[in-house]
Amino acid sequence: MEAQQGHDLHLNLPAGHWQALLRHYEQSGETQSAVVLKALADYLDLDHHTLWQLSTSTAVVEGVFGGALQVKDLIDHGDFGLGTFEQLDGEGILLDGVCWQARADGSLIKAPQDEAIPFWVATHFQAERQVSVNDIRSIEDLGARIDPLRPGANLFVAIQIKGVFEQVEMRTVSRVPEGVGLLEASTNQSVVCIEKVSGTLVGFWSPTHTTSLNIPGYHFHFLSEDHSSGGHVLDVKADALKIELDFQSNLRLALPETKQFLEADLSRDISDELHQAEGVSR
Repeated sequence: MEAQQGHDLHLNLPAGHWQALLRHYEQSGETQSAVVLKALADYLDLDHHTLWQLSTSTAVVEGVFGGALQVKDLIDHGDFGLGTFEQLDGEGILLDGVCWQARADGSLIKAPQDEAIPFWVATHFQAERQVSVNDIRSIEDLGARIDPLRPGANLFVAIQIKGVFEQVEMRTVSRVPEGVGLLEASTNQSVVCIEKVSGTLVGFWSPTHTTSLNIPGYHFHFLSEDHSSGGHVLDVKADALKIELDFQSNLRLALPETKQFLEADLSRDISDELHQAEGVSR
């Protein structure tokens, strides 16, 4: 999947518009590009601040891992996101329009266009707020630094974090047979800890009230800058990181029409199992 190319737009703004834009930029922390893009999206009636999701967290916990769409379908819904592949065949990272597949054997490849996907979250990422943080000691510490930047407890947030990481602990799951649930599958995973690595955290914060749909709290996947490693993040340490946030107020949910999904019992409360299996930071 090739990255979508942006286009430069040069504007000659009246002095009043320019001063108002500068004031808004300074007060909100939004980038000037983000402000212009939002204004154009409103004027042109385009989808923006939209989180697209395939399947649900409940289905994942219950072991509904059969492919519902393919990697090539992702480009219609975003250039940024995370997910997994058919029967949990690795961790998925979508960054700058390119989909990567990190497998339990340590390999990282560009995911084949026809690779099946059972669960995915994606958006067209456009940073609305940027901030730099220092001396991050853990994944919980990172979450605590981001918490005050979120607009509240009830909206989704897409989060892109770049920098040189002192340490990234991550896991990749192995392909499992049909009928195995997420909790059992998570016991058969490869955990690695890499040090002094440049890369990007691709992630989302999801509200607690969406537990049956999404993974609540912070959920990050990592992709190294040299594309040699990636996976589901368990812990991080870093001296300095750049955080970009994109607030998501719209949710588009695509439910699989596969036999496995249609016949699954998705009525249980899966909160504890989900938190245990994913190891996410709330």
